[in-house]
Amino acid sequence: MKKMLGIILLTMMVSSIILIGCNQSKPKQKNDGDNVADSKKDELMMAFGSEPETGFDPTTGWGRYGSPLFQSTLLKRDDKLQIVNDLAVSYEVDKEDRKIWTVKLRDDIKFSDGEPLTAEDVVFTFETATKNGSVVDLNVMEKVEALDKLTVKFTLKEPQSTFINTLAATGIVPKHAYGADYAENPIGSGPYQFVQWDKGQQLIVKANPNYYGKKPYFKQVTFLFLSEDASFAAAQAGEVDIAYIPAAFSNREVPGMRLEAVETVDNRGIVFPFVKSGNFTEDGLPIGNDITADPAIRHAINIAIDRQALVDGVLEGYGTPAYTSVDGLPWWNPDTVIEDADLDGARKLLEKAGWKDTDGDGILDKDSMKAEFTLYYLANDEIRQSLAISVADMMKPLGINIKIEGASWDVIGNNMYSSAVLMGWGSHDPHEMFNIYGSENAGIDYYNTGFYENKKVDEYFQNAIGAASETEAIEFWKKAQWDGTTGLSAKGDAAWAWLVNIDHLYLVKDGLDIGEQRIHVHGHGWPATDNIVDWKWSN
Repeated sequence: MKKMLGIILLTMMVSSIILIGCNQSKPKQKNDGDNVADSKKDELMMAFGSEPETGFDPTTGWGRYGSPLFQSTLLKRDDKLQIVNDLAVSYEVDKEDRKIWTVKLRDDIKFSDGEPLTAEDVVFTFETATKNGSVVDLNVMEKVEALDKLTVKFTLKEPQSTFINTLAATGIVPKHAYGADYAENPIGSGPYQFVQWDKGQQLIVKANPNYYGKKPYFKQVTFLFLSEDASFAAAQAGEVDIAYIPAAFSNREVPGMRLEAVETVDNRGIVFPFVKSGNFTEDGLPIGNDITADPAIRHAINIAIDRQALVDGVLEGYGTPAYTSVDGLPWWNPDTVIEDADLDGARKLLEKAGWKDTDGDGILDKDSMKAEFTLYYLANDEIRQSLAISVADMMKPLGINIKIEGASWDVIGNNMYSSAVLMGWGSHDPHEMFNIYGSENAGIDYYNTGFYENKKVDEYFQNAIGAASETEAIEFWKKAQWDGTTGLSAKGDAAWAWLVNIDHLYLVKDGLDIGEQRIHVHGHGWPATDNIVDWKWSN
């Protein structure tokens, strides 16, 4: 009874928010005889929980994990994750030193305010992103110049094949209309234009009449920023057309809606301290862990984990076992897949390495060390908590004692170089693999927190980054994972124990076609909207 009352109250709250949004945004009714039901056909109401706290400025990171929506990019990835033109009609990389990238722009682009988009706007965007020093990593860029109204020249400090992803992920902002409040009032050349943002509640956008590409079917879209419970309640009440939901609600049917499960590289895994203890960061934080520095421990955990059981139990079946951070992407090496749930194999591996339970307490020991360590996870993340508990339970029969601890990112940040951490990554940029595993990134922010280092892997990374094209680079990315002898994956150094890729789940109103969803990235943004111009009512 209490549970039902809670749902009713929650639904009333959701309806109130929606009514407020509609009253604020809906134009006055025209007396032209239009059918009201038909007029709603080109409006869409969505319940998405992730509100961008810093707003909608691409120069500070907006659009890195999904469509920038308001802005266009020079290049983009299609549904097969191949690079294609967007604002650009062509791009060329100098064949000799591969440090000069020249991009030619379309001549028919206008921002939503009617002003033309030119090479000067592109230069301004990338120079502003450099000055902002945000997650948009432009350290490799030496300078950017406008050669003429429609030609941009990028000069890099060194060859970088992955620079193409920067061109595909950075939305172009208008030089003439960029100011301190741009993030809250964005102007761009994307398929939609900004109308209203009520922080903590909703975002309202409308179709951009100046958009040069395929015209979106929906003339207005409202994003409601609701908790998972409230999103589901809104779907139950019939107040939204699409709602992002967690796996916990996946087995509850909602009349008039269907469940859409989208494959992702939104992964979760355990990063291990790879080196022994004894060193400290410049800030005095401890580095290394003597237990996880033992490769036998890391390999035993990797082959003992039952990844499918994690998918079935924690994710209600909506996900896939994970073996790297790039499963299923064009640069993934499928040879990294291992046979897991092998407790006997893990026991033999540990015994061969000298780990035995000499005192009968159920925990293995070796050279006065106990096979135990702490695993941190983000305290307010139920999935990470459940994964951490499940993995710890799976390791008990082996004699490995994993002490799990939920904490804030601040606390985790002080311990992540000396303790294992349950983290998540996943993007359409292979450079992220270098960030996570490259030895030169050890101890930088949340990159390579385990201080992993393998000279051969680093060599493959440099070959991939310095390649003449993404196609050429792919073979090096694959070899970095596993080349038959060594690599960063569980078949090689096992610096991580990757666990699962989490399906993104949406309740979608019957008749709403959301097109072909490409493999989604990490859930910070709105990856479902990458193809929003293809969305339509099918009946």
